[in-house]
Amino acid sequence: MAGCGGRRRLVGQGQQCEKTADVKKSKSCKADVPIELRKEVESHYKLSMPEDFYHFWKFCEELDPEKPAESLSTSIGLRLVGPYDILAGKHKMKKSSASLNFNLHWRFYYDPPEFQTIIIGDNKTQFHMGYFRDSPDELPVCVGTNEAKKSCVIVQNGENVFAAVKLFLMKKLKEVTDRKKTSLLKDLDDRLTEAARGLGFALEQRTAKMRQRDKKVVAKTFHGAGVVVPVDKNDVGYRELPETDGNVFLTCTSACVSVSMRVGQVSLTLRSANLKRICRAVAEASNDEERLRAFAPLQEMTTCVQFANDECDYGMGLELGVDLFCYGSHYFHKVAGQLLPLAYNLLKRNLFAEIIEDHLANRSRENVDQLTA
Repeated sequence: MAGCGGRRRLVGQGQQCEKTADVKKSKSCKADVPIELRKEVESHYKLSMPEDFYHFWKFCEELDPEKPAESLSTSIGLRLVGPYDILAGKHKMKKSSASLNFNLHWRFYYDPPEFQTIIIGDNKTQFHMGYFRDSPDELPVCVGTNEAKKSCVIVQNGENVFAAVKLFLMKKLKEVTDRKKTSLLKDLDDRLTEAARGLGFALEQRTAKMRQRDKKVVAKTFHGAGVVVPVDKNDVGYRELPETDGNVFLTCTSACVSVSMRVGQVSLTLRSANLKRICRAVAEASNDEERLRAFAPLQEMTTCVQFANDECDYGMGLELGVDLFCYGSHYFHKVAGQLLPLAYNLLKRNLFAEIIEDHLANRSRENVDQLTA
């Protein structure tokens, strides 16, 4: 048994920029996308888009000038969607375009507010790629992939879309046995690599920038990408979720903050396993009475979150809310709907609060394309 947790210390040729040894200068080259179109994308999503987003669109225009969004469909089975639909003008084809909710456009079942889908793949697994950002007023920290038919896990695949697509392409190359197909994929890889390097975009799966973010992650969460919240020099900002033996928690009082805490990967793994066991007991309960008993530890946790919020440790509520959302059962929608909007608003990530409210009210495993809904 343990208390309510404690603070812990943070363990393409036409668009190619002028050749230069200074990669940063190369990255500053802007893609030839009209400012009006950029503003339209960002006004619909209320998010700033990184320059690689626009450069990749221009790269795809070179592959297929008529249908850039479909330029990778035949070769590797990928299609550009989400904010790319705006660049393609698809949103204007829908009669009731004014009523489109871009908070939900291509938002898959397990996508947290931090995730913004930009590319889709195999529909059988609902494979998709998206930008992952810690705050709506920041640029993405990486491009993640998820297969919503399988799990909530987000795999980090580079810090830009060129890297993510190249990694996907390399995987495809290993699977292909046909020589003609192999040759086509190698040609595509060469073109993509040349474009990315000419623009100064890193193609590694994990960059120094991403590793630097890892140091700021306060909790891994069920989706694996982790959450980042501001933590000051006095460790105010995040408090660990309480551990449990599966039966009972200590009553949460102001003394909770003085409870000594375990640190390290073993502790994180145990807490995650314990929470998953609690969630499983709730989701798989045979009747309402059994489910109510199984909910008791979560009720204790939410009480601890209230104490944590009172002392500005907003990260605890965010972690618990994200985990309950990621578990996926509708039995946790109400609690997640209480925890997450509050946590996001307290962290001044108001757009994420809006997104999660919309998502929980319309959470679907299928109808995620708002243009066809």
